[in-house]
Amino acid sequence: MALVILRTVFLMLAITLGFRLLQTDVLTSDNAWLPWLGFLGVLLLAIGVLVGDKLIKNKRLDTITAFYFGLLIGLVLTQVLQAALTPIMPTEPTWLPNWLQLALATVICYSCISVLLQTKDDFRFIIPYVEFAKEIKGLKPLVLDTSVVIDGRIADVIETHVIDNQLIMPQFVVAELQTIADSSDRLRRGKGRRGLDILNRLRSDTKVDLVIYDRELPQFAGQPVDQKLVLLAKHLEGKVVTNDYNLNKVAKLHDVGVINLNDLSNALKPVFLPGEVLEVRIIKQGEEPGQGVGYLEDGTMVVIEGGRDYVNQNVVANVTSVLQTSAGRMVFGKFEKVGPR
Repeated sequence: MALVILRTVFLMLAITLGFRLLQTDVLTSDNAWLPWLGFLGVLLLAIGVLVGDKLIKNKRLDTITAFYFGLLIGLVLTQVLQAALTPIMPTEPTWLPNWLQLALATVICYSCISVLLQTKDDFRFIIPYVEFAKEIKGLKPLVLDTSVVIDGRIADVIETHVIDNQLIMPQFVVAELQTIADSSDRLRRGKGRRGLDILNRLRSDTKVDLVIYDRELPQFAGQPVDQKLVLLAKHLEGKVVTNDYNLNKVAKLHDVGVINLNDLSNALKPVFLPGEVLEVRIIKQGEEPGQGVGYLEDGTMVVIEGGRDYVNQNVVANVTSVLQTSAGRMVFGKFEKVGPR
């Protein structure tokens, strides 16, 4: 409602400005239509501004503030340089200083806006080039690793909207995915293409804030991809999302937060206590005599004592113990009876 009122007032002011233009001598001419053409031009310009504001829906605060402060800093620098160049600027003819000032202001304002637009990911512009400490942990960006993109589960996690953080996809990771996708090895080529498909899937979701980070920091020189990921996450004060065990250790050495999807997956698996009853299908025989092995829907391995003779059958078992390993969770149980088909 506030936007409707604002746009209505803006249009009314534009119409008023057009009528004031009709009443002045600015467009005085022998052509009677020239003042009305000026009025129509003002009105069309106002309508164009309103239409542009309506069509551009996803306005980013960092881009707007970068443009605003770039223009402001450019104008201030222009005034300072004009004051410094006044003694040496020519006074005749009179139009020359004005054109020089206009050219100087254009170049400086463009340069300032360009620099700020290219560095808006590194600074916050509530106050120019002052970044406050983040008090809310959820605001930290998540830097995606190659392995987690190829894995594909990150897309399913993001689409549940449990994570609202900004996703950072470094350009060097995209380049690594492209290299894998162009590999002569069929398996690696398939993994690389799946990773690129996952990226396109995330980018096509309007509710996902995915940013391709294409800047090269000075500390990246000569570093491998894993080290670059850690340095970038530390630079952005974010976290690394990965499945790589070694990258997990390296990030912790640099005091960089890590989200490991394997740990997240294990944490979401159901918890079984000794004495509980579960139903599972025996898939194969176990390593020990009399054991049968089955798997739950989430991939948890279930070892059933006395289930060796019931391969390819559903059985009901009584949980005796649960073992948590680095590879995942294992449930041990004792055969009770044959389950329903």
